[in-house]
Amino acid sequence: MRVQTLLETVPSPVETTAADVRAELDPDAVLVVLDDDPTGTQSVTGLPVLTRWDAADLDWAFATGAGAVYVLTNTRSFDEQTAETRNREVAAAALAAAGRAGKRVTFVSRGDSTLRGHFPLETDVLTAAIVEHGGRRPALTLLVPAFPDAGRITVDSVHYWVVDGEATPVGETPFAQDATFGFRSSDLREWVEEKTGGRVGAADVAALTLDVIRSGAPAVADFLRALPEGTVVAVDAAAESDLRVVAIALHRLDREGIGALLRVGPPYVRAHIGQDIAEPVDPGDIDFANRRGGLVVVGSHVPLTTAQLETLRAEYPQTATIELDVRSLIDERREAHLAAQAAAAAKALESGTVIVHTTRELVHGSDGEESLDIARRVSSGIVSLVADVLRLAPPRFVIAKGGITSSDVASEALCIRRATVVGPMLPGLVSLWQPETGPAVGIPYIVFAGNVGSADSLAEVVGKLA
Repeated sequence: MRVQTLLETVPSPVETTAADVRAELDPDAVLVVLDDDPTGTQSVTGLPVLTRWDAADLDWAFATGAGAVYVLTNTRSFDEQTAETRNREVAAAALAAAGRAGKRVTFVSRGDSTLRGHFPLETDVLTAAIVEHGGRRPALTLLVPAFPDAGRITVDSVHYWVVDGEATPVGETPFAQDATFGFRSSDLREWVEEKTGGRVGAADVAALTLDVIRSGAPAVADFLRALPEGTVVAVDAAAESDLRVVAIALHRLDREGIGALLRVGPPYVRAHIGQDIAEPVDPGDIDFANRRGGLVVVGSHVPLTTAQLETLRAEYPQTATIELDVRSLIDERREAHLAAQAAAAAKALESGTVIVHTTRELVHGSDGEESLDIARRVSSGIVSLVADVLRLAPPRFVIAKGGITSSDVASEALCIRRATVVGPMLPGLVSLWQPETGPAVGIPYIVFAGNVGSADSLAEVVGKLA
């Protein structure tokens, strides 16, 4: 369906600015965003990011005075038990740090805008952890996966992926076939029933539609206030103003003692703390510590990433390309293959930018758990190569393509414990981090989700930095 047709019967957006949201903020409140991969930062600017959650790291983040703190849990690359453990640890550590800083925390579970990830596990665990540590049980759980910048919108509770003006229900896209987090339903109410195994029926999920949202924040607050405690709410959004209206309503309800736990896509945090949509970072404002070429690491296997890789190679045919053979990374050839490819990449960086990518064959296991294990082994191979390259020939910049890839490269290969989000490299997309600790200080780090942008987006970002 054409997106224009989809939206022609809904009301026009309510004129709402970021300043309108800022006027509603509690200065003692801070969002703690548990990000299941680092691509959630692509819509924000000037915020601290942690890949560890020790007391000193969280104290540093709270001391910045930022309205939101990102904690990279990377749970989308782990099994349910590890995801549960990490959510519990972060919640406990963040509540303790907030107490030391005199702050009040609202937790945000940042998931994928194409509905992949550990739901309902992560919101269930966070709710339990809040209560266990003496906090107020969230009255509502809001699902806000929309990412209008990247063509993800929700209308009448149905979540869509929009490409070239054509809106496809997300359950009919390749993302729904994910080996670990696959699903059938595009209607968020049915998706909740599917993912909870029927524990929460579709009929029990409240639908906060554009008709209500575009009546204004008071109408949204009235709608949410009337819901029974514990309700899961599927939230429509097709524009930034929709997210801002919801944010204003939630801030007002919070002052009444009606709190919410949020499961969101990337842009909602920006809306909730009243950040304007940032202009892309000017390459002239980026500080580079090294004069070698940059390192572009491509691990994601979604079709869009493969198309972006092909375009990058076509536009820069002289750029050195190093291929990591996925099957070699999961058998006895691993160590020799990694050593040879790392040495080749380091040598090539002396002459210019280098592309390192995994073979495009997607190797599945016999079930979701085994597939996730294969993905982790491949990602650990990428980490090993990048760490060796960093030691042998520190690059001018690093771009990591894909959620698991970008998380592991940040925390394990570059040893980034703390970073600051500088801003987007493309409008609303692709996050530039400034590492604050470790061997990567002075090396701009670009987090590039696997499922965003157009075919030429990766080439565009490389062109800005090279």
